[in-house]
Amino acid sequence: MAVEICRDDWGIPHLRAGSARELAHAQGRVTALDRAWQLEVERHRSQGTSAAFLGAEAVGWDRLARRARLDDTARRCFAALERRDPETADWIVAYVDGVNEGLAEGARHAPEFAAAGLAPGRWEPWSPFGVWLGTHLLFAGFPAKLWREEAVRHLGADAVGLFATDGPGTSGSNGWLVSGERTTTGLPVIAGDPHRFIEDPGVYQQIHLACPEFDVVGLAVPGVPGIAHFAHTGHVAWAITNAMADYQDLYRERLRRRGAQVEALDPDGAWRPVARHVETFEVAGGEPVEVEVVETPRGPVVIGGVDGGTGVDGGTGADGDTGADGDTGAGADTGAPGPISLRYPPRVTEDLGFSALLPLLRARRVADVDRAFDSWAEPVNVVQAADTEGGLLHRVAGRVPVRAAANRTRIVAAWEPGHEWQGWHEMPYGTVDDGIAVMANQRGPATPLGVEFAPPHRATRIRHLLSDRVEWSASDMPAVHTDTHLASAAALLDHLAALPDERLSPAAAELTAQLLCWDRHMEASSTGAAAFAAVRSAVVRRLAAHPAFACLTAPTLGSARPGGPPSPAYPDVFRPWLALTPRVAFALEHLLTARELYGVDRTVVVREAIEEVAALQPKGTWGDTHRLAPWRALATTSYDEPGLSGDHDCVLCTSAVPGLTDLAARGPAARYVWDLARRDDSLWVVPFGASGIPGSRHHRDQLPLWLKGDLAPVVTDWNHLTNPSQEPEERETASDV
Repeated sequence: MAVEICRDDWGIPHLRAGSARELAHAQGRVTALDRAWQLEVERHRSQGTSAAFLGAEAVGWDRLARRARLDDTARRCFAALERRDPETADWIVAYVDGVNEGLAEGARHAPEFAAAGLAPGRWEPWSPFGVWLGTHLLFAGFPAKLWREEAVRHLGADAVGLFATDGPGTSGSNGWLVSGERTTTGLPVIAGDPHRFIEDPGVYQQIHLACPEFDVVGLAVPGVPGIAHFAHTGHVAWAITNAMADYQDLYRERLRRRGAQVEALDPDGAWRPVARHVETFEVAGGEPVEVEVVETPRGPVVIGGVDGGTGVDGGTGADGDTGADGDTGAGADTGAPGPISLRYPPRVTEDLGFSALLPLLRARRVADVDRAFDSWAEPVNVVQAADTEGGLLHRVAGRVPVRAAANRTRIVAAWEPGHEWQGWHEMPYGTVDDGIAVMANQRGPATPLGVEFAPPHRATRIRHLLSDRVEWSASDMPAVHTDTHLASAAALLDHLAALPDERLSPAAAELTAQLLCWDRHMEASSTGAAAFAAVRSAVVRRLAAHPAFACLTAPTLGSARPGGPPSPAYPDVFRPWLALTPRVAFALEHLLTARELYGVDRTVVVREAIEEVAALQPKGTWGDTHRLAPWRALATTSYDEPGLSGDHDCVLCTSAVPGLTDLAARGPAARYVWDLARRDDSLWVVPFGASGIPGSRHHRDQLPLWLKGDLAPVVTDWNHLTNPSQEPEERETASDV
């Protein structure tokens, strides 16, 4: 049969072909037509070539991508897949061929290409692997180990638990499964929303893929064929949340030069040659950057240089190689944090888990989904699935290495025995209690695999809401998606309640009384939520400025040159994990409820904060300042996006950074409801729209739904779809970006 491309009322592509391979080609082509700019940005990021058109802001990422060897790992994973699973490899090649066929036309309609001076390039068979690696390299949060290293060094081991929480650099999700005994239809419903940095275009692509073997709707990742994480086949549906597992290790290395060769000290006490070469990448508006790429038996060196530098601009080492010939033993006693190597599963196994993609599309029962996810690698997820026969699945999927406990918490010494990987953990299964299973990145079945998890508030609230009703339908689920109750507010409100009135000014006493009567819902229209957020930010700023935490304000080394300023201890790309104010903001509940806090008088801190805010006489609502701030590759300094309800610990998780900004860069990157009784009663929405082309009528048409908490219907009946005369839709491009 000929490939058929249709659209529903929201511009979502529905593709039908005679074979899985033809369908993959069509998916690649349509994605290139709809998302050409997004695809090319992600391909260049995975290759470490994005600074060539994005400029200096992208230098830090490109340096990390090259040092972490993302492109080389992608090539290796594809080559290994060709050997192990040629059918899937060929299917991916068909997708890439489709991308290449549609890319030039898609680029003509995307104004960003002209704005950035970029011409569309060519995808290679391994490009989808690179996109996946680039998207998820920092997803598991290995830079948190850099933070723990600093916190333990300055504050002691207790600081690990004190600051352990789902923080600014991580990504989470809500997901829940309701069995048939709790639904109006007698068959299960799965719902949830992945929380990620909100990007424009969005990180998820709504799509419908059909061929004689399968008929699947779901949320795809542009640049990767199939539908990995959220899908409904008509017979079985599945969804994932981040398991918060720890599966990436950092090793402090000892390196030395021997002429042009670099050697590393191994655990057996021997110095051995390691892989080393130099790469150069272009920077728009600047000079080319040279990077020394070094890889030890542990993994590629991502921080620091062979000669003891930081590997950041202006430092020595990786980008300022002295060419010294001698036993420098860099990283031994220099006071520098590096050199530090990264060990991550795809680099070790040459496997990203893409062998699961076709079996997932072909799945008809939860047992099929279960078997498919046995092949999954990265990221490590909690999977929930249900089928039309009432079957249920709740499990962890992915690869987590077995190794010493110290590896999971901090940087470990590469030259010391006992830090090797020794196989892989068996993935645990969870249970469905009282017909309900909830995962919101809290401690659960993945607890033995991780260190830091999200506070339990979202999960507890979802379970409470679901338990409050005897039966649920798919159309009822948006009420859960959009719940704004902030349980974590209790820690600060309890401190406010304990303040003696006679110690407060009249204005502060009045504001305190108002906050203690506030309903603890972070609604955009709420003045109480705005006042609470203002007091919270004031508390965060005071704690972050307290002398007790001064040692954590900015890890630095000595000056790179006599009389010069101190150099940052770590590359800027890791700043979100190392900045003190965000760390205090997301650990605030722990900091306010701990038995003792390094001598900090929290009563004084809270009293000063309420006095500060009261003196300003706050009048606005939460939505006045809590506004959407999506990431765009072509950076903008102004945000005219609408105000939002929700907050970091609400089910409606729209995360700002208290103490720094109320703008929300993270939030629900999609919402979905999978109904197993009738697939066309399922629902979904994304923050902007199906098209990645500014000015297109489907670029932002779902934003009003997303803001209200409404969802669009999932349409799979081909009689209700439009076969467009102009593919993929009417092109109404913006005059500028």
